[in-house]
Amino acid sequence: MRSLKHLFANNRSWAERVELEAPGFFKQLSEQQAPEYLWIGCSDSRVPANEIVGLLPGELFVHRNVANLVLHSDINCLSVLQYAIDILKIKHIIVCGHYGCGGVAAAMNKQRIGFVDNWLRNIKDVYALHREELDGFADDGERVNRLCELNVMEQVRNVCHTSFVQDAWERGQPLTVHGWVYSLRNGHIKDLRVSHSSATQIDNIYALEPTEEFVP
Repeated sequence: MRSLKHLFANNRSWAERVELEAPGFFKQLSEQQAPEYLWIGCSDSRVPANEIVGLLPGELFVHRNVANLVLHSDINCLSVLQYAIDILKIKHIIVCGHYGCGGVAAAMNKQRIGFVDNWLRNIKDVYALHREELDGFADDGERVNRLCELNVMEQVRNVCHTSFVQDAWERGQPLTVHGWVYSLRNGHIKDLRVSHSSATQIDNIYALEPTEEFVP
């Protein structure tokens, strides 16, 4: 079995470099966590959340899964979302996909991978919603990249449809949900301009009625 000693060595070098550049950084970091952002991204190892937006540890709360999905049956994702909003009081939720996503491509091309096929079925739903547009692409690469964008847009809507987000908006908590896509080719992020900051921006069928204040 290959030794992982080099990873420990890398860790020591990294920690020493950070401490040299910002004395006391780890002490301060250990005493508090006050990020303003929640990042919901893909598990792809080529998309390091903190690094591509130039943020340090402690500045970005992160949830990642295959193809950056936000499903209402995913207790893990919902737990992260609720904790980020209600406890950490984050101000921005960023759903970030990436062009050339393997999960998106597998779903589009009907590849059999294994258990994850059940997870990727949700991307097939996105394809079905936008079939006319997607079928209009002659190039498979362009079709995949457009599906990556459309998938992010749908996940932004899914985030906004949760009770946690709508409860935050109802009580006046500043919270905006954004949709971005990252390019592996040039390292740039594209803003899909689908930001939501109030329940008035979502389809009325998903908007929850305001809670009635209990009067004893």
